[in-house]
Amino acid sequence: MSAANIALNRFGLGARPDQPLPGDPKAWLVGQIARFDPRPPLIAAAPTRAAIAAELAQYLNEIRPMLQQQRRAQGAAAAPPMQTPPAMSDAMAPAPSMAPAGEAPDPVKQARQFIGRQGRDYYANLVGARANVAIASDTPFIERMVHFWANHFAVSADKLTVVGMAGLLEFEAIRPHVTGSFAAMLNAVERHPAMLLYLDQAASIGPNSPVAQRVGRFAPNRKIGLNENLAREIMELHTLGVRTGYSQADVTEFARAMTGFSVAGLNRGPISRFAGTAGAPGDFVFAGPIHEPGARVIMGKRYDQSGEAQAQAVLNDLAVHPATARHIATKLARHFTGDTPPPAMVARLEAAFLKSSGDLPTVYRALIASPEAWTDAPAKFKSPWEWTLSTMRATGVGVLPALQVTGMQTQLGQPVWRPGSPAGYDDIDGSWAGPDAVMRRVEIAQRMAARAGGAIDARALAPKLFPDAVSPATKAVLAGADSPTQALALLLVAPEMMRR
Repeated sequence: MSAANIALNRFGLGARPDQPLPGDPKAWLVGQIARFDPRPPLIAAAPTRAAIAAELAQYLNEIRPMLQQQRRAQGAAAAPPMQTPPAMSDAMAPAPSMAPAGEAPDPVKQARQFIGRQGRDYYANLVGARANVAIASDTPFIERMVHFWANHFAVSADKLTVVGMAGLLEFEAIRPHVTGSFAAMLNAVERHPAMLLYLDQAASIGPNSPVAQRVGRFAPNRKIGLNENLAREIMELHTLGVRTGYSQADVTEFARAMTGFSVAGLNRGPISRFAGTAGAPGDFVFAGPIHEPGARVIMGKRYDQSGEAQAQAVLNDLAVHPATARHIATKLARHFTGDTPPPAMVARLEAAFLKSSGDLPTVYRALIASPEAWTDAPAKFKSPWEWTLSTMRATGVGVLPALQVTGMQTQLGQPVWRPGSPAGYDDIDGSWAGPDAVMRRVEIAQRMAARAGGAIDARALAPKLFPDAVSPATKAVLAGADSPTQALALLLVAPEMMRR
């Protein structure tokens, strides 16, 4: 396998026949760091946070009285235990069962309609922008890193409040920092409304905060309190990794430090002002009245800072912790070399991370320089997303309709920004290489080839996509195809296209 082929397909997203082959593959990859555009026209034209959050705020404020009315009609003697500020609880809670016949309006119906609007108007639009930017990109290595980090800091659009926001996390917190520092990216992600809503941080209230004390006086049966979701996932998934020396007590203390990290403008009226969450919908806000006061001790270190500075200090330390360096290095090495990353490569990336305090271009250069990433044998079975992009780039697709992208990824089993878990999608072969998954690719390849109408010569295209890397077996299969359409379909599911 040639170095050009590895650069195009293992580091990049697949070759485009209208883009020149890299003469110096490693220099081509390094040069993308400086050339990457974090906000190309398709991203700049995508739906804005202001529009998406304003619609979310309107829905939340409309649905609250409906839920309250339904609960009264069902004879609820007391509100269920809450994990959210008083003004947000009903709107942020899961939708209840269907209301009795004749009772209207129906909050379940309202929720479905809201999800449909957000999915159609925002989620699909953002997915389309993501795909079309990657398909046309001349910096595919850095686009790959955008997708890597978006999966590392995963949210899932399956949650009602995140449907329209999920893509914005990538566009606003990942893309601007993908060639910056890990610490800057971490801080941007943990303050983004998509992450705060997905992991219920906006619902976390310090037990001894002014809001908690007031609720205790005026509504003693209403339970509010700490939510540890974000603190736990920051430590377990975003930074340190599992079993790296922190305890449950550290998670709880970090969750206390994180109280106050919230989303502005999703509630209206005096309660939002009292809670400190007034502001433009969707903006990050530090809500002092729900912050847990006092010093924290986390992993043996005391944090005496007050307010937002306390969690900020913890995040700064986690961003450059040796365990974080090891965790990130292992995931990067796995992504480029296979399910069992080489220890020497992990150590090299870890050292680059620590020496540079998490400067990502330094880590990328160490990755590009690692001989383990340039082995001849294909290292990885492509995920559905990777396969989709490489086939679209290979066939010279211009602009792909957004709904076609979302439908294709759902059929292939990897819907964009919908992993269903904060852990993101798996980055191991076993998750994507099953017979049923392969057959779905075959079906889509046949449809793509049929749409091309015989206009693409797969035999001539193959060496452009995989320079000095088309196997004799693949050449023979293409030569024996009954038609140009069949040859193209076969090329799109050839081993060279399925692996990288």
